[in-house]
Amino acid sequence: MLELTMASVSGTDAGATAGMLMAEAPSEPGAVLRVGRDGSACRLVTPDDWLFVSRVHLEFRCGPDGAWQVTWLRGSQPDPSSEVRLTAGAHQRPLAYGGTAPLPRGGSGEIVVQDRTSPRSVNVGFYHEV
Repeated sequence: MLELTMASVSGTDAGATAGMLMAEAPSEPGAVLRVGRDGSACRLVTPDDWLFVSRVHLEFRCGPDGAWQVTWLRGSQPDPSSEVRLTAGAHQRPLAYGGTAPLPRGGSGEIVVQDRTSPRSVNVGFYHEV
């Protein structure tokens, strides 16, 4: 099971959990959870006017072995207006535009989508239950 929690943070709201959204999916091959502005394609939806987030920004996909990975999907623009960081345990690393990273099996962490032009972010916490 992969559990996601998402909070949209703007300016001085850092650390606030108001408006937190949650989604989960079983660790079955082919299971998918998406994060973005498009409510018809995404389980976790950001504000419509947060254009630094693509219609479908992040995709969490379960592989044939039950392991999960996250992909920062390429949007309609050649250069993104956000940065994405993945933190798992004590390790933090950037996720490349169009890149994919494995999530730790049985672990937890956070993915932050940071607006490059203002103090706004989308914080997605994850927990992979085995």
